[in-house]
Amino acid sequence: MLPYPQIDPVLLRLGPLQVRWYGLMYVLGFIASYHLVRHQIKRYNLTGLAKHFENLNLVLIISLVVGARLGYVLFYNPAYYLANPQDILATWQGGMSFHGALAGMLAGGLIFCRVTGLPFWQTADIYIITTPIGLGLGRIGNFINGELYGRMSDVPWAMVFPAGGPLPRHPSQLYEAFLEGVVLFSLLWLLKNQYWRRRWPTGSLLALFLLLYAFFRILVECFRQPDAQLGFLFNFFTMGQLLSSLMIATGLLILVFRRKSNGPA
Repeated sequence: MLPYPQIDPVLLRLGPLQVRWYGLMYVLGFIASYHLVRHQIKRYNLTGLAKHFENLNLVLIISLVVGARLGYVLFYNPAYYLANPQDILATWQGGMSFHGALAGMLAGGLIFCRVTGLPFWQTADIYIITTPIGLGLGRIGNFINGELYGRMSDVPWAMVFPAGGPLPRHPSQLYEAFLEGVVLFSLLWLLKNQYWRRRWPTGSLLALFLLLYAFFRILVECFRQPDAQLGFLFNFFTMGQLLSSLMIATGLLILVFRRKSNGPA
């Protein structure tokens, strides 16, 4: 068993204000995405995207935060928020959903692209390959917060989390940080060269992200403790696994319907 590192979730205190590690991870993810998307714009001469780059980033950030919060409210604790609607905006209490964040970003990006005339599928491909960086950093933030820990285990690297009772558990946040962050980013970043060189149908990288992320998430959910207010759905699945199954279906549909399309739309 490994000792759980007692890292203060608050990085910096400035009077009544607090800078938390989890919030910092979001900021670092946004910064990394900003620079990597800009790098692709310059390398592949995407003049149309360059024109709207700053405004699109702002729309995506807002869409991500709104989607992440509403996704948690709707998917993970609807009964509580139906009874306590005043807490929906209380994001400082915790509760963000990646599946909701992804849906929010796709919806916000689609509307923005339709309004400005940007090719949605190509734009989604450019941005989506940078998403795993924020995912990986976010899971590290979860680990520092001691939340979203794994199921009880006797593996040598199991840890006793402060909020998880006296028995050791899988550090599932680190599993997710590695698979959904490091591995997924590495695969997509390498595949982007094939995407441009061989002129894959636009939307291909988005579809691959959906498929690979869903596979990794379903796998790690086998080691992660289900949310207490939900438990196992249908006595077997977690909410994360069910939502990820929908991602697999969506990814396959995109591959099928975009296979014959070589245009930028």
